[in-house]
Amino acid sequence: MIRAYASHGPGQPFEAFEYEPGALGSNDVEIDVLACGICHSDLSLVENDWSNTRYPFVGGHEVVGTVAAAGDDVTHLKSGDTVGLGWHSGACMVCERCMSGDHNLCRRSQATLLGRHGGFAEKVRCQSEFAVRLPRDVDAQKAGPLFCGGITVFNPIVQFDVKPTDRVGVIGIGGLGHLAVQFLAAWGCEVTAFSSSDAKSESARAMGAHHVVNSRDPDQLAGIADSLDFIISTVNVPLDWQAYLNALNARGRFHHVGAVLEPIPVPAFALINGMRSLSGSPVGSPAVIRSMLEFCARHRIEAVTEHFPMSRINDAFEHLAAGKARYRVVLDNDWS
Repeated sequence: MIRAYASHGPGQPFEAFEYEPGALGSNDVEIDVLACGICHSDLSLVENDWSNTRYPFVGGHEVVGTVAAAGDDVTHLKSGDTVGLGWHSGACMVCERCMSGDHNLCRRSQATLLGRHGGFAEKVRCQSEFAVRLPRDVDAQKAGPLFCGGITVFNPIVQFDVKPTDRVGVIGIGGLGHLAVQFLAAWGCEVTAFSSSDAKSESARAMGAHHVVNSRDPDQLAGIADSLDFIISTVNVPLDWQAYLNALNARGRFHHVGAVLEPIPVPAFALINGMRSLSGSPVGSPAVIRSMLEFCARHRIEAVTEHFPMSRINDAFEHLAAGKARYRVVLDNDWS
């Protein structure tokens, strides 16, 4: 039996829960959870905001732990290895997307916490390819958020060939945005941080931002027109889309990783006249996650975290829902 914390309905608190995982698959690994980050996606899923949650719901997809057991066909991991597990716990491995290295885009990919139980538990399982070994210089206790929040903002830097000479904007200095600023500054870019809170200006600069723009000030937004090569939006709220598109230089790209539920109204001429692009992306493949971890180790990049014992999971969710997280909340395993 695996002990976990589960919610039994929309908005219901997490309670102690046990489940029988069955036999370990020949290509699967079982991970002893050391720590598990809480993502806004967990908050959306426990509330069934996306209408795809199955209850009882054991969330958690920012897992770090040690390999407790490996299936007979697993050759690249062994018991005791420190690994991380993110949004995806498996893929078909044979479709064109998987064979091209885009495992995160596989139509038959398996989410760690949809239709199966995630990392708010003493143990979690996954297909072995999706358990990524941590470099020695990455702090395991703080690494969980890299496996969702981190890779979500690192992946588009790689996929869209952002250059060290580019001028890049980051909208939202929160759980994703504070990592995006660190990545892009270390990448060599000139970074402009957009925030609705003047209080975050100093911390954004400390993380590497060269400029900070108050996103609620129309004059400041207008003042950077035609200046940015790439903008990444990490927020899930409607924006002044025209103002941000105007901030792009010719051939600039506006990229979404924040899950905005409302349709995005984009005037065609805002794209046509400057050959601008609009795009989005999910998390990244295991290979890109591995590259991100090596980049973090090399540049000493880590998430700013707040920690709760896993037994206080409901307090941690209340803290996140109230907007108090600075900047990622992590549950430390305290199962006895």
